[in-house]
Amino acid sequence: MFHSIVPPYLLEQLEQSAGDPSVRARIRQSLQHDAVLRTRPAAGRETAAAEGGRQRKVYDAQNGTDLPGTLVRSEGQDAVQDQPVNQAYDGTGATWTLYKECYGRDSIDGSGLVLVSTVHYDRGYANAFWDGSQMVFGDGDGTIFGNFTSSIDVTGHELTHGVTQYTANLDYQGQSGALNESISDVFGSLAKQYSLKQSAADADWLIGAGLFLPGVQGVALRSMKAPGTAYDDPRLGKDPQPADMSGYVDTQDDNGGVHINSGIPNHAFYLVATAVGGNAYDDAGKIWYETLTGGSLASSATFKDFAEATQATARTLFGDNSTQLAAVTDAWQAVGVLGDQTTLMHAAQTDLHTTTPPSAPPDSPARQ
Repeated sequence: MFHSIVPPYLLEQLEQSAGDPSVRARIRQSLQHDAVLRTRPAAGRETAAAEGGRQRKVYDAQNGTDLPGTLVRSEGQDAVQDQPVNQAYDGTGATWTLYKECYGRDSIDGSGLVLVSTVHYDRGYANAFWDGSQMVFGDGDGTIFGNFTSSIDVTGHELTHGVTQYTANLDYQGQSGALNESISDVFGSLAKQYSLKQSAADADWLIGAGLFLPGVQGVALRSMKAPGTAYDDPRLGKDPQPADMSGYVDTQDDNGGVHINSGIPNHAFYLVATAVGGNAYDDAGKIWYETLTGGSLASSATFKDFAEATQATARTLFGDNSTQLAAVTDAWQAVGVLGDQTTLMHAAQTDLHTTTPPSAPPDSPARQ
């Protein structure tokens, strides 16, 4: 299954609004590649040696599209002169380390899967993706987006699609698809936080910080702390993510708004992590990880299903009267998933007329 970090609606907005014809052409080419990749089966996976442990391989596509490309760095080898190669190596390593040291998981599949990455994919490719077997990074278009290997949380996000693939296998549509995206954001952020040894209070809670080049009015692709505030740029439009169910976007675009409505469970996790305090990869992360991998989550799970499952996990791990269970319950109530069924929440759970994701007018001021 093809999962990309930059949602299609954002690239479509750029393709229409960018003033520079060369930028529009590069974005259009990225969109066309993504459309083809969604229909392409993943290559066969490569497993680690019998002794297990962290195993990484980084390949160079040399601005072509044949995968995986030419092998340029393997596990244990020294850094090379090519920065994206080293960043891919470090980012996949940081993600492996989070899963192993915090949750006891041996790589993405739990059985020592080699973490394969390809850098320098295509020319001006403005995205990064997990294709069901490996990570692929573009160099960016050079005007809006820089190199996609630069953010550990992007790498962690995409590799976590693999973890979900091997565990709950959440359907990539509607609320289950938004949960799929949110879980990737959660563990992408946790990979960065664990690597930097940041507490929940110290973390920036941004996904893709550093991807935007100077001149773009935005700080990241998404904000878990404050969904809807990550960017507000004449070319990008305004970040459409809601922070709670009152802003749920009912749409057929983007597989039913999977990159948009993921802001709701994202914000719930942020609220849990900051309420519990300490390190988000500890108690809050364990609740989300055990819920994802415990075997009780249906592939078609809704937000409410997931919320109730995290309550059950928190109760099992920490007890009925625990701070952790109270934080989980309070967070899901705060974002409108648990508690009173409001009209807007009811509407979000039914099949209504579809709308397109909101976007800002060309003269929209940047949010500070």
